[in-house]
Amino acid sequence: MTAVNDTPTALNWLRNQVGRIRPKPSNPLNPKKTGLSPEPVAPPAPSVAIVTDSAAALPPEWIGEIADSGVLTVVPIPVIIGENVYSDDDAELEVHISLALASGKPIKTSRPSPGQFERAYKAAADAGFAQIVSLHLSKKLSGTLEAAQLAADRSPIPVHVVDSATVGMGQGRGVQAAVESSLRGDDAPAVIAAATTAFAATAVYFYVPSLEQLRRGGRISLASSWFGTVLDIKPILGIKDGAIVPLEKVRTAAKAIARLQALAAADITARGAAGTRISLHHFGNADQARALGRALEAGAPGLADATLTRLPAVLAAHAGLGVLVVVVSDAVVPPQPDPEL
Repeated sequence: MTAVNDTPTALNWLRNQVGRIRPKPSNPLNPKKTGLSPEPVAPPAPSVAIVTDSAAALPPEWIGEIADSGVLTVVPIPVIIGENVYSDDDAELEVHISLALASGKPIKTSRPSPGQFERAYKAAADAGFAQIVSLHLSKKLSGTLEAAQLAADRSPIPVHVVDSATVGMGQGRGVQAAVESSLRGDDAPAVIAAATTAFAATAVYFYVPSLEQLRRGGRISLASSWFGTVLDIKPILGIKDGAIVPLEKVRTAAKAIARLQALAAADITARGAAGTRISLHHFGNADQARALGRALEAGAPGLADATLTRLPAVLAAHAGLGVLVVVVSDAVVPPQPDPEL
């Protein structure tokens, strides 16, 4: 009998068995052909810091959600009652303002000092950010933008100071868009574009029971105040080109609030409920604001839940107790993944 060498056959069998259990190498250029999911790619670390002021009325819960990123800094705007200066984040400030309004004690606001912005800009540089986008309330309503510009000249990294030409969550929506853009790893021009697009896509409507505080603070003309106090007209106001403008004049508070709701509802309808977000601000009248929000939601099926925040003290100091604000804005659409991936 002739002897047979089984070694090559055994090796071939072993190679076949190993080949069956060894996974095929993935094709990173075409993961669909491998049947395996591609490894998720983390976005680049944000290089653009965002700085804003407390007039943006950002919801505290949202600030808490993005706090760990370190991207956002909110510089408080001081409020002056009598001889005392308060920060907007003072827990007792609402009580102080309410008492001052009731007693007729003068209330003023002041822009943040350039030094406050310098510290914010330096902190961003120390944290490793390469650039800063600084977004602020309308320069026609406050000197805050000017203070930021003065500080920008002394910043260790480039600062782009942007006038939102609005206030409240009209400003806040742009800040949120800027933060989201930065967290995606966008550069400064893209972050600014995201913010300015959001600013332009907002409308601010508000009602104040009395125009006296706005007149004292120089935010409206003496003639507009006279119409509101002498004739007891309750105006609906808005923001246009960064300034407060009268939209409509109504005789009673109840009719004014109903008209405020109607104007906001018409704006929501024109944009389409599914593509719209609303925010409501109040000061001393949270229940009234909630009722207004529920009414707007009920009248626009598909509208996302309204955001409700207390009007920042720097704005309440001029608007007074009982103010109602509705901010209508386009919904922010997050970037969609590439369908080819």
